[in-house]
Amino acid sequence: MKSHLTAKSAIALAALAMTAAAEAAIPPVAGPDGRLSVSVSLLPGGRPAYSVTYDGKTILEPSPLGLTMTTADLSSGLALASVDSARIDKEYSQDRIKRSRVHYVANERTYTFADTSGRRLAVTFRVADNDFAFRYSIPSHDGMHATTVTREHSGFDFPAGTTTFLTPQAVPMTGWRGSKPSYEEEYALDAPLGTPSQHGRGYTFPGLFRIGSDGWALVSETGVTSRYCASRLSEGSADGLFTVEYPMPEENNGIGSANPSISLPGCTPWRTVTVGADLAPIVQTTVPFDLVDPLYEAGADYRPGKGTWSWILWQDASINYDDQLRYIDLAAAMGYPYVLIDNYWDRNIGRDRMADLARYAADRGVSLLLWYSSNGLWNHTDQSPLNIMCSSIDRKREMKWLRDLGVKGIKVDFFGGDKQQTMQLYEDILSDANDHGLMVIFHGCTLPRGWERMYPNYVGSEAVLASENFIFDQHFCDVAAANAALHPFIRNAVGSMEFGGTVLNKRMHREPDKGNLRRTSDVAELAMAVLFQSPAQNFALAPGNLTDAPALCLDFMREVPTAWDETLLIDGYPGRYAVVARRSGDRWYVGGINATAGPLQLDLRLPMLAGRSAALYRDKYAKGAERDLRKTGRLTLATDFEPVLESVKVDADGIVPVTILPQGGIVITSK
Repeated sequence: MKSHLTAKSAIALAALAMTAAAEAAIPPVAGPDGRLSVSVSLLPGGRPAYSVTYDGKTILEPSPLGLTMTTADLSSGLALASVDSARIDKEYSQDRIKRSRVHYVANERTYTFADTSGRRLAVTFRVADNDFAFRYSIPSHDGMHATTVTREHSGFDFPAGTTTFLTPQAVPMTGWRGSKPSYEEEYALDAPLGTPSQHGRGYTFPGLFRIGSDGWALVSETGVTSRYCASRLSEGSADGLFTVEYPMPEENNGIGSANPSISLPGCTPWRTVTVGADLAPIVQTTVPFDLVDPLYEAGADYRPGKGTWSWILWQDASINYDDQLRYIDLAAAMGYPYVLIDNYWDRNIGRDRMADLARYAADRGVSLLLWYSSNGLWNHTDQSPLNIMCSSIDRKREMKWLRDLGVKGIKVDFFGGDKQQTMQLYEDILSDANDHGLMVIFHGCTLPRGWERMYPNYVGSEAVLASENFIFDQHFCDVAAANAALHPFIRNAVGSMEFGGTVLNKRMHREPDKGNLRRTSDVAELAMAVLFQSPAQNFALAPGNLTDAPALCLDFMREVPTAWDETLLIDGYPGRYAVVARRSGDRWYVGGINATAGPLQLDLRLPMLAGRSAALYRDKYAKGAERDLRKTGRLTLATDFEPVLESVKVDADGIVPVTILPQGGIVITSK
């Protein structure tokens, strides 16, 4: 038979055959149970890519890999040079994440690619049962021992029909006196692929994706240190491709490079994806911590816990000596170990009187945490103390004074960027604070990326549209339940979230007849103490709550832990409702909230409580409230609810039927 192939088509077919043969020769890597599988390939032009399936269903279509650097372009023209495999099996203890004991098992495969000049790029994939992660390793080449990465080509290409749960990256130098980006934007829920972000700057990590009826995926990163910058997701194309983007040049007032520089040989941070047929693996994942190790020894016996915080309701005017005495007394009455004193303490209280305040607190079994600005030159905030934490000499001198005063920790605010220089500042603050026995909370800040494990004195970050916004705009009170039903699935799934929540005031103000109106019930507020995970929790309680809040609420807030041994998702859907169970020792706490428009009837599966007695906190409508709500159609108010505490006996099947009122909550605790 005579061939009708032209020379050009013959060459093309031969190239396709070689590509197919090369792909067939590249072994995939699957998780230990075989359900999650990652396949690596070379696309035409020698472009490395990977794809992902779970239970045989496509989670990611062929997605790009590769780096472009000032010293080499290792994103195309590559050939596979070698494949190496390993088994990862490690156990560790961690006292400030979702569970205290972790056993991480994963299969690892490193794919090394080379260009025609012999320059190499290794991509390491680690695949566990519900998580996979990858990072790049770059050896020195051409006599070069340092490089700047100008572009990371890594992408996540989701199938058609995927919907997104994302929060936009803010425009640099906007917001409060130019302090953004600070990871404090609102989420768009169940948005179709191709939906533009609010500000046109892409999206912050983490990002949650629903792949139709085939499963869920949570995308983030971990292991970011001073040796790299933090990253974000691109805008995303209509066909589902999101890529890794570096910081914007304008961040931090334009100070520092937007591109990371690394020594060679060197590694990038891990890009992580948690996958599940349902949302349980998303809520329960520990992958941000599985991939990293502590960077230094703890300098003290750090004991994060609960605290009070005057600023959240009483604002700047409360940062004075007498009001702080009242909040110290509140902490002592609640059995809380800490009081957080916010901005302007150096001006309004003064350093000399701070010693008196620290002694007063110590006499009542309470320790101080003090607020600082991170800087004085990359935004226009003027809250003091300023110009201390950004200077090594001033920072160490200040931390010695804090240690001598008996202060146990600091809260550092207003970072406003993700550049490598800023990551260096986070690390320097943490390291110096550890040398002086101080815990660190970050505020107005980036997402923590494995830091609970990496830095022993790190105890929490805001990095969320948190409780302070209740003061500023009624809208944020109106959507409080929806956000509470969202964060366990996204923001709080990858790191500690110091939200500053659980408000028992009916209005967001020092005066009872002023300020924005709380929409959520008291029990919903109690549930947030369980739903939100952070080892340090500065709750939005006020001195008046000791007499105006229900005793059952105060008793619960005295006993609820901030450190957990186990976390389980019981039920929920992002932004609609959430029920999460957490264990401390042998005691379980189950918190649930309903952000839908009507009562939610659920049969909660709680096998850990089967046959046991439990305490159930639930809502009932105040007299006439249900009738008034139906008649007027208005939004609920905190005053529409009354909390109820009752004892229940859980059947042998562990099923607990509950009804959660709209904007209300439930809490169940084992006895």
